[in-house]
Amino acid sequence: MKPVDIARLHSLGAPALSPDGRRAVFALSRPDLEADTYTSALWTVPTDGSAPPDRLTRGDRDSAPAYSPDGRWIAFLRADDDKRPQIHVLPAGGGEPWKVTDHPLGAGDIAWSPDSARIAYTARVPEPGRYTGTEPAKEPPRRITRLKYRLDDLGFTNDRRAHVFVTAPIDPSGAAGEPVRVTDGDTDHSAPRWRPDGSELVFCAARHATRDTDLVADVWACAPEAGAEPRRVSAGDLDAHTPRFSADGSTVYFLADELGEDLNDFVGQTTGAWSVPADASAAPTRLTPGEGPRMQPDLLVSEDGVLGLAQNRGAVDLVLVPFEGGVRQLSVGEAQTQSFDHVEGTDGGVTVAVVADDRSSGELVRVTENGEQRLTDFADIDPLPMTELTAHTDDGYPVHGWVTLPEGEGPHPVVLMIHGGPFAQYGPQLFDETQVYAAAGYAVVMCNPRGSAGYGHEHGRAIIGSVGATTATDVLAFLDEALKDPALDASRVGVMGGSHGGFMTTWIAAHHGERFRAAISERAVNALDSFHGSSDIGAFFPGPLYGPPEAWAKESPLTYADRIDLPFLIIHSEHDWRCPVEQAQRLFVALRTRGHETEMLLFPGEGHEMSRSGLPSHRVARFEAVLEWWGRHL
Repeated sequence: MKPVDIARLHSLGAPALSPDGRRAVFALSRPDLEADTYTSALWTVPTDGSAPPDRLTRGDRDSAPAYSPDGRWIAFLRADDDKRPQIHVLPAGGGEPWKVTDHPLGAGDIAWSPDSARIAYTARVPEPGRYTGTEPAKEPPRRITRLKYRLDDLGFTNDRRAHVFVTAPIDPSGAAGEPVRVTDGDTDHSAPRWRPDGSELVFCAARHATRDTDLVADVWACAPEAGAEPRRVSAGDLDAHTPRFSADGSTVYFLADELGEDLNDFVGQTTGAWSVPADASAAPTRLTPGEGPRMQPDLLVSEDGVLGLAQNRGAVDLVLVPFEGGVRQLSVGEAQTQSFDHVEGTDGGVTVAVVADDRSSGELVRVTENGEQRLTDFADIDPLPMTELTAHTDDGYPVHGWVTLPEGEGPHPVVLMIHGGPFAQYGPQLFDETQVYAAAGYAVVMCNPRGSAGYGHEHGRAIIGSVGATTATDVLAFLDEALKDPALDASRVGVMGGSHGGFMTTWIAAHHGERFRAAISERAVNALDSFHGSSDIGAFFPGPLYGPPEAWAKESPLTYADRIDLPFLIIHSEHDWRCPVEQAQRLFVALRTRGHETEMLLFPGEGHEMSRSGLPSHRVARFEAVLEWWGRHL
């Protein structure tokens, strides 16, 4: 795979099943290098596998389909040239879609009412005079009074809060009535869903008085009408999201993290599935065990329990959480389930899922008791295989990961990749980073050290107060195990990573530089003191992970920049608000003023997610710069 081959990659959005389970609709998205953008359209496929998928819409940016409960309509998001998606409705049997929302900043979070007459959704409401097409530099100044006022890849939020709306009755003539705004207040609202009788909406928001100084988000419910007074359903001590009513409306199921007495208790938490009486007559109950697995943000209530996605040693499993608690795996094989849908019916109903593995970036499958039936085959890459490996540190701690070898006998130069997070995971799926570097002749080594997700609560929390040293112990033990293979050249090794992986790259270059020929640090945290004040999450970070402020200098890679002797490439985005560009600039200055071989590659207009969702031209340019650097030094 060459850098320009990102145009051959695809992604599938969350599927939507027709009420009878016979058809699935999904969005297929690809990078378009010529237009330097991403295109997506809706496709449909029969769930019995009797026919290949067909394209359903002709828009360039169609996504997020949702069938109406009566099966007559498909609502979806369509973004025009302004890239602000609006809700459109399409006859399920075919025909022309019509637009039902017209918000200046777009709409999302589609949820059909039980009677298929209306749609609940969220939309950001801008302050008067803002985001209206006026040149941003000529807008009036922003008055900021809260710590939580911006987000990476979104921008300022204090002047455009997300609120819940309900459309006017869906009119097949295409006439869009005035929507009803349901919520108000200086906070964001998310994920509205209807009570089965249509009398209430449930959603998540931080509406409490201390919301600016804690991480609590509650489940709320209110009538789907203007001026309705929301009532709190959860208990004010969780970070809750993704709420769903039970079939009889008596219970709300949701996902949440436990916060504990202080932020230290929050680090490394395994997100769990919870239940609470809809009338708030009792406190929420956790259904999945506190030590794991970690649930991802997707949830659906079935007859037998709650369906969700759980991280598991690099894989992401489709699981059933019975109403009485516990976890049962439904998916088959070492893969990463990205999204799913389910409808009830005879013989257990119909379940479909988007599943990525080491051969594909995601295909739609039907999940059955006997395995998985593939319904799509959009893959256009013949990837090099990943080999699973487990290493052990000197004290016997296991470190799990993968090695991907290039073609040929070798010995091959080696790239050690370190993931971000740190509470994230590498896994068995086609990853453009791995394939581009391996195709260029490098053996790619990647693992999930302590601090990663998917291995339980204690594995995630094991790095608290010793992030650099503990993580380095694990990744270097894994590298040593991989280098036992004579196909890998231990004399030509580079290290790279982004975000937390960039933190670790800088740390390892300073503390273990003799092991490597060169390094590439991307969108990194380098200095905890300035990160605390400049990052969009800095007010609540880094204290819980890196210790009290008096320990931040000791835990900061920048402190040890004078020890770095490796050729060092820094890659950053100018609009990164998660790890602001000053983190890169401070490291660059520290190295260049020593006369050290250092370069900095800055991408304009991009945020923290540039390597994954930035402009296709920028992603290609980044790959080319990385390969040039490794070619020069490895």
